[in-house]
Amino acid sequence: MTPYLLGLFVLLVLFVVLLLVKTIRIIPQARAGVVERFGKYKETLNAGLNVIVPFVDKVRYTIDLREQVVSFPPQPVITEDNLVVSIDTVIYFQVTDPIAATYEIANYIQAVEQLTMTTLRNIVGGMDLEETLTSRDAINSRLRGVLDEATGKWGIRVNRVELKGIDPPPSIKDSMEKQMRADREKRAVILTAEGQRQAAILTAEGNKQSVILNAEGDRESQILRAQASRESQILRAQGEAQAITNVFQAIHDGQPDQSLLAYQYLQMLPRIAEGDANKVWVIPSEITRALEGLGSSIHEVAGIPLKSEGVKHRVADYGSTDRIEAGSDRELSSTNKAVEDAIAAAESAARPGSGAGAVAPPPADDSEPADAETPPAPPTPPTPPST
Repeated sequence: MTPYLLGLFVLLVLFVVLLLVKTIRIIPQARAGVVERFGKYKETLNAGLNVIVPFVDKVRYTIDLREQVVSFPPQPVITEDNLVVSIDTVIYFQVTDPIAATYEIANYIQAVEQLTMTTLRNIVGGMDLEETLTSRDAINSRLRGVLDEATGKWGIRVNRVELKGIDPPPSIKDSMEKQMRADREKRAVILTAEGQRQAAILTAEGNKQSVILNAEGDRESQILRAQASRESQILRAQGEAQAITNVFQAIHDGQPDQSLLAYQYLQMLPRIAEGDANKVWVIPSEITRALEGLGSSIHEVAGIPLKSEGVKHRVADYGSTDRIEAGSDRELSSTNKAVEDAIAAAESAARPGSGAGAVAPPPADDSEPADAETPPAPPTPPTPPST
């Protein structure tokens, strides 16, 4: 093969390869290719393998159909109260119509940026600084509505708009910090005062309840003490009444005589001498009379007989619940014996030399005279009892 033919064959192979390259177009996923024929739009190529007419059709643009995020640098914005703040925004958009995005706008990203700045100035210009700082959601919603309406004819859909930062001037920041600090201190003072007020109210209510409960407790305790005192006095009075009634009835049932009375007088002698301060003590005349003659009718005490007629058998009711019945014959006999023993003791105490304060003369005995020549002296007449 001559060199001429070899060169021609190489050129033919290169032409075939070039023709294949110009004919076959591979479009990636989530992208679209805009095809022009002689400078005029012909069709839109989808993702995958596509065949076009070589040297006639040309893929002018490849449009990304995914959602894109564009961050714009901070822009100065003047608020309603004439304060300059810097606001930077983030736009989330997506191309929905590749043909409109290619032929309706020359640079849709730059157009979105400029539209965002102008719309943001209009929105923030009607707000003061405090409202601007606290109305991010409202600003985002209004800005998204304006951008979505304006970019619809460009084949672009704005999904979301976010304000990354709103930076006021340093002097305003300092003033805001001071104001915030003052507001927090004010709230702290108010909360402290509210806490002290609530504590004082709760303390007062607690003291009130405590006083009320103490008063109720004192009242109930006084009532209980009064009831206990009344019941104790009633029981004591009933006991004393029963004791007096029992003694009184026992005395009348036993029917004491003068001998028992004399014995009782003798029992009172030691009590008269009791006490360290007693230097002189007087013996009642009734005791001397009892010692001079037990059972004498001259020395009879009014209301007490000279001789007992025996114990009466009586049954009496001395209380609301207790009943005393007469004892058996054995008990009566023991009682009579005790009375006789008491009389004998009184008679022995009345003899000369056995008294404790005064000595009574011995009783006269007709069978054994003391002196045959001298007659016995007559007994001293007793002094009548004082009334």
